[in-house]
Parts: sequence; structure tokens; C-alpha cells
Amino acid sequence: MATHAVVHDEKNENILIGMRDGLSGDFKLCTRKDATVSVFDSNFLVGDGIWEGLRVNCGKVQFAKAHLDRLFQSAKAMAMDLGLTKHELLSLIHQTVDANSMGTSNSIHIRLVVSRGLKSTPYQNPRVNLGLPLIVIIPEYKLADPVAKAKGLRLVTSHIRRGTPDVKDEMWNHISKATDIQACIGSNVVGADEALMLDVHGFVKTCNSTNFFIVREGVVWAPTRAYQMQGITRAMTIKLCRDNGIPIIETDFTLTETYGADEAFCTGTFPSHIPVVEVDGRQIGEVRGMGTVTKRISELYKKLVDTDTGRSREEILAEFSPITSKL
Repeated sequence: MATHAVVHDEKNENILIGMRDGLSGDFKLCTRKDATVSVFDSNFLVGDGIWEGLRVNCGKVQFAKAHLDRLFQSAKAMAMDLGLTKHELLSLIHQTVDANSMGTSNSIHIRLVVSRGLKSTPYQNPRVNLGLPLIVIIPEYKLADPVAKAKGLRLVTSHIRRGTPDVKDEMWNHISKATDIQACIGSNVVGADEALMLDVHGFVKTCNSTNFFIVREGVVWAPTRAYQMQGITRAMTIKLCRDNGIPIIETDFTLTETYGADEAFCTGTFPSHIPVVEVDGRQIGEVRGMGTVTKRISELYKKLVDTDTGRSREEILAEFSPITSKL
């Protein structure tokens, strides 16, 4: 789990978790012990829900608009009415962060989970659901382990494929992570850090929990959007390259081209940019560790994050209409 390796923090034992009940509409803050859900909850029974991973720097949600836009797009695709606006949801996130006195930390990670809500009986059809979705906001102190990041990732290619959008659209941030978990288990068995996943045509696509890039002769190669996870850090990376004169192409490429790359790296909300040093036992590039192109992108990304979260909460909330952003 090197992509998500963290520095242990005992403060996480005493966090308060925000929960919006779908039946009453009430929002409350619960201890870890008291933050429980019903056995009739949709996520528990049939895995019917969506989620987001958020970074919070000094009380401000990093790239809040992009994350909430993605969440609400997934909700719309799943025909799930959240019963509140993006503006209101961000306010609940702020309330949770403040209740935990996390406003001065730059190492907060939030798992935002939305379940379709309570069911009257165990059955997949949403017609047996009662009320609105359950919303859970889990904030934790999660500093990425600098040792793991400096060491880099060892990947192994999985036999599990990224699927077509007519089966389960990879653009959904859906609770069901069965295929990703199977790929992850495969990498665990052979002692790798993460699984590299191909698409249905055999082209390199993503890892099991992160997006993937390679660098060849100074040009960044990003797998195409087909069968692709809708990574926000991925999109930001592509834009940063284009805005700063770093050559980048979105293209199909093979494992052979990956093995021969000068650099490779993974991206995600939690790890940001983490180098890949080995794929299927082949060393990537001449030197193990973060390459020069990856390092430049990582530095540009950090500046972008600082600019985004350097704004006030009011400025960030102003990106959302209090009235019209409701699903």
C-alpha cells in the first residue's frame, strides 16, 4: 500500500465523524465508536453508493469544485438525489473539519461517502429505499510517508482489466471496488506495491487505486480517457504540462513501451505524484527514484495546490451557487 502509506497519528483515535441522516435530514458529529450504520443501509446490503477522497489544507478543501462536480456527476449517473447543494455539502465538510480543530493542519484527508440510504428490506431496487441518501464525512490526519514516496513504487501487471462503460463506467466513483481489490490482492501476493491494469484491448491504463503516466524522451505519455478513472490529479497534471510547456500526449501505449520508459509515475489525491521504479521486474529508467520531468511536474502541482487552498473559504464557496447546484 505504498501509494497510500501514511505516518501514524494517534489523534485519529479521537476524531469526530460527520453524518447526515437520510430519514431525518439531521446532521450530527459522532465519535468513531458511535459512527455506525444500519444493516439495512444500501452500501452495506448491495454496495449502492459513491465516494470522494479529499485533501484539506489549513481548513480549505483542495480543488473543492472539481471534487464535488465529480461526486454530483456520479450521483446523477446513479440517479441518486443527494437532497442538498454542493454549497451545502461543502459547508458540512467545513463544519466537520472545524469540530475536529483541524484548521491549521495541511495533512488532513477526508473520505466522503454517500450511500443511497436506508432500505425497508434487503433488495437492490431503489424503490424500497426510505428517505434521502446517508452522507458520511470521515476526516483523518494522514501525512503521506516520505520514505515510501522517495523509495518509489514496484508495480506488477494484473490480469484484471479496466472495463467498458456499458458494464460499469470507470468514471463513476462507485463504492463497488471489486475489480480494483482483486487486482490489489494480486499485487499483494507477489509483494508488489500496486497493480498495473490494462484496458480491454491490452493497452496500459491505470493502477488499481491511482492513475498512471510514463515519460519517454522528455514527453509525458498519458493513457487515453477510454476505460479511464476520472482522476482529478490526472486532469490537473495534464493541464499543468500544457500550461508550462512540458510536452504531453494522450495515447494508447503498451507494456513494452512502459518497460522502455525513462520515467513513470502515479497520481492521486492522496499521494499527488509518486515515482514508479519497477514494472514486472523491469527497472524504469537509468536511476531509481523520481525523474527530472516527474519532479518538475510535482513541484508545479504543489504550487497549484498552494494557490488553490491559499484562498479563503468564502472565495471557494463562491464557486458554488447556494441555490442552483442541487442535483
